[in-house]
Amino acid sequence: MTASLRGLWLKCHRWTALGLGWLLIVSGLTGSLLVVARPLDRLLHPAWFVAAQQPAAQALSLEALRARLATEFGPKAAFSFRPPRDAGATLEVLVRGEWRGSLYLHPATGAEQGRRGEHESTVSLLHGLHSALWLEQTGKAILALAAFVYLLLAVSGIVLWWPRRWPPSLRIELGKGFTRASFDLHRIGGVVFALVLGVSIATGAYLAWRPIGGWISRLAGAPVVAAPKLPAGDGPAASLDALAAAAQAAFPDGRIGLFLYTPHLDRPLAVRMHVPDDPHPNGRSVVWLDPRSSQVLARHRWDTLDPGTRMNSIVYPLHTGKLGGVAGEAAVALLGLVLGALGGTGLVLWWQRRRARLGAGRRKPAQPVLSKL
Repeated sequence: MTASLRGLWLKCHRWTALGLGWLLIVSGLTGSLLVVARPLDRLLHPAWFVAAQQPAAQALSLEALRARLATEFGPKAAFSFRPPRDAGATLEVLVRGEWRGSLYLHPATGAEQGRRGEHESTVSLLHGLHSALWLEQTGKAILALAAFVYLLLAVSGIVLWWPRRWPPSLRIELGKGFTRASFDLHRIGGVVFALVLGVSIATGAYLAWRPIGGWISRLAGAPVVAAPKLPAGDGPAASLDALAAAAQAAFPDGRIGLFLYTPHLDRPLAVRMHVPDDPHPNGRSVVWLDPRSSQVLARHRWDTLDPGTRMNSIVYPLHTGKLGGVAGEAAVALLGLVLGALGGTGLVLWWQRRRARLGAGRRKPAQPVLSKL
């Protein structure tokens, strides 16, 4: 590679990193923190996540619970019911109404064990920063752009690293000063982790920005699965218990992962189901119901959805590390730290280079000025 071409690649790498690389640093470090913060949150707040001992009671009526919540949070409030996934866990209800946040209820009695607003927990604040930069849909689009930024940085970094002789040396010199160690860590770490970091960032972009799933399905030539049309007619709302029973009957081998209730009767109601072979913890199989009659309008098993949506069952647990259990989550936390370290060492190298150039400029001797005689 000629010196001029190498200089062009170096400028591309450096200024892309300085201009937009901070997105990757924030994403990586907050991702690592989330892996630790979630179990720590459960450990510090057991009342929210562990059902208290209660005397035997009849099965909890979702309809009675909905009516109680509507009285407190308003008739226009929407509720996402997340039944316990494990024995002894609480029922979580995400409230979107006059108040927005999460309730933690006893799954048998509906007794409240705790609540917190959507911005009152460290986990929610970290998740908002990690998934949307606290900018909602705008932030999600920016993070999708960060995936393209990483592609530029990875390609330009590999081009700059590419050795003339093989096999290449992957030795990191730790005894030759901080700058040399930063250079070796940045160069070799970027090459060694390029692929797995690329997978992590690409899956994060997919989760952050929904249009990507639609593009994937269209490229595959498959129609995007959408909510069915509601039959004409009117009538009172069906009880949530009848709706839940209809969803369960549509997938007898599954369990309800998320019951997405809204008070609107002019649109289908969705219930996400988790079937045994679905790797997504909340399940991606879906049942669409008529909220007035509890009639099943459509049912889609997760592996029959369009490719862009179907990928979510793999991408989400892969990105969060849940696909590999504790080892997978530890690997995700490590990758986030690696991404932060690559950004940090890159800043160190840029700063050291800038200091050296400024110092050289100050030490340059003054040029003599010749006067005209």
